[in-house]
Amino acid sequence: MKAARLHAFQTPFSIETLPDPEPVPEDAVVRVRAAGVCRSDLHIWQGELAWVGIRPQLPIILGHEFGGEVVAVGSGVRRFAVGDRVTVPFHNGCGRCTQCQSGRSNLCDEFGFYGATYDGCFAEYVRVPNADVNLIRLPDEVDFVTAAAMGCRYMTGFHAVMRGRVQPGEWVAVHGAGGVGLSAIQAAHAIGAQVIAVDIDDEKLEKARAEGAAVTINSRREERVFKAIKQVTRGGAHVSIDALGLAETVFNSVRCLRKGGRHVQVGLTSSAEKGMVALPVDIMTTGEIEFIGSFGNPHVAFDGLLRLVASGRLRPKALVEREVGLAELNDVFDRMLRFETKGFNVITSFA
Repeated sequence: MKAARLHAFQTPFSIETLPDPEPVPEDAVVRVRAAGVCRSDLHIWQGELAWVGIRPQLPIILGHEFGGEVVAVGSGVRRFAVGDRVTVPFHNGCGRCTQCQSGRSNLCDEFGFYGATYDGCFAEYVRVPNADVNLIRLPDEVDFVTAAAMGCRYMTGFHAVMRGRVQPGEWVAVHGAGGVGLSAIQAAHAIGAQVIAVDIDDEKLEKARAEGAAVTINSRREERVFKAIKQVTRGGAHVSIDALGLAETVFNSVRCLRKGGRHVQVGLTSSAEKGMVALPVDIMTTGEIEFIGSFGNPHVAFDGLLRLVASGRLRPKALVEREVGLAELNDVFDRMLRFETKGFNVITSFA
């Protein structure tokens, strides 16, 4: 198979011909029809995220967002067969631990991550461990590009909105209008919330408006973002989602809330923070502000998400900026490094 392999952090991918993966009894092999290129891939490529336990052994194939069809199953697989159209969450679950058994597979005690724990989907084929637990069957209405667009950023933004318990009519501030942020904006708007999008890029803010943001704020021009949000909302947002993980955006997200508000932290921090940020704890305490972590999307929540996508109420494919070939992967990473991408880039050709 053709695959993009990383041999050293912060170096170009090598396009190689490698043996096709084969399933052990509990696994399946999926032919990748579409693979999303995520900013989390960029962080892994940079050698970051070690402080949350994500640092792969090299060489490795990156990539964790994909849609495709099953081409082989192990002898122990019962729920899936060759020819099934499928996708996966980027986080694999074991199906046995307390977290998985309680419906929180995104917090699995034996957490696995495509492109970090094992080879990912920047290849013609990918092995899916524990297939009966981790494969998600696609409805006929959901194509492979849409599935790839859902695989990390979209499902993560959707889950963040669910974690924030967003209600119709509430003000929801979303800090960062990249892939996760745009996904959250689209999901919150679909619920009937009034969305405020914050970013430093006017083109991204324009896209945010197209996806449902009622108000946009350019934080490069607005020095006191949280005060601007409080003015627009007449007291503060009910829910605020930080989709970036920068010290500044965490602070602004918490401070822009009204009393009793819910802050949802979905963006992982960069090497500058390494997970450590300052918070206005006294204001959070006296205002009973909730700080809510949000990671991925549990397997059990996929049926509802896929129904919304199949019905057209949610539109992950609208966030796809362009389809590319595997040979263009290094160019996509260069564009991401320069913050030039305005949506999802999806690999649809592996020739």
